[in-house]
Amino acid sequence: MDALQAIVLGIVQGLTEFLPISSSGHLRIVPAFFGWEDPGAAFTAVVQVGTMLAVLVYFRADLWRIATTWLRSLREPALRSELDARMGWYIILGTIPISVVGLAFSNQIEDGARNLYLIGGALIVFSFVMLYSERVGQRERSLESLTRRDGILIGCAQALALVPGVSRSGATISAGLILGLERTAAARYSFLLSIPAVVLSGLFELRKIGEGGGASFGSTALAALLAFVVGYASIAFLLRLVNHTISVFVGYRLAIGVAVLALAGAGVIS
Repeated sequence: MDALQAIVLGIVQGLTEFLPISSSGHLRIVPAFFGWEDPGAAFTAVVQVGTMLAVLVYFRADLWRIATTWLRSLREPALRSELDARMGWYIILGTIPISVVGLAFSNQIEDGARNLYLIGGALIVFSFVMLYSERVGQRERSLESLTRRDGILIGCAQALALVPGVSRSGATISAGLILGLERTAAARYSFLLSIPAVVLSGLFELRKIGEGGGASFGSTALAALLAFVVGYASIAFLLRLVNHTISVFVGYRLAIGVAVLALAGAGVIS
């Protein structure tokens, strides 16, 4: 991977991480469209850490409050009913499903899940899940109403995003809407929940950077840096867009999914 490819993919990651269109899918599709080599699952996982660092910086006050309140609640029972203390537990519980599935199916995720037919199909199929969540979601529950059950169920939805093309934000926000959460509540929990999963995944895959002819450490670091810069610059705008509606992205997902399947079937991309 040369510097140009790293720059393009870093920008793509920064722009797509917060939208329900699958950043991991785009990090596989964009190189295929340009005729570049697949950068690999390790590259994707590590570059996503760049955008997660942007989330850490952007939501640093919220994260600090959640972390400190949760820690204090371990020895002060009176704090355990507060939202920040409960959010700490919900984020931990919600991270377990993706951790278990990720470790159990790591080989399939790194190899089989990179298949363009699977990605194109996931883009199309999950578009209808997003539409369903918009139709049935009551959007009456605030973040304060979040329960342990909600945290686990949304965490299970997050595990689906291990398949490129599903979209982490699309899966978790859709699950939140189906559970009756307001759009802002579903989006906020979605982004907070993504942090430990992405950071742990990136650290786990870091050791594989450069193996088997994959992207070098330098290219990966450049892409991650750009993903951080672009991601931070676009968080506020993209969160407002996602909070308004997620159905606007369905048409894009369907178009890209069909294009991927058609071009892969014709042998134009591989």
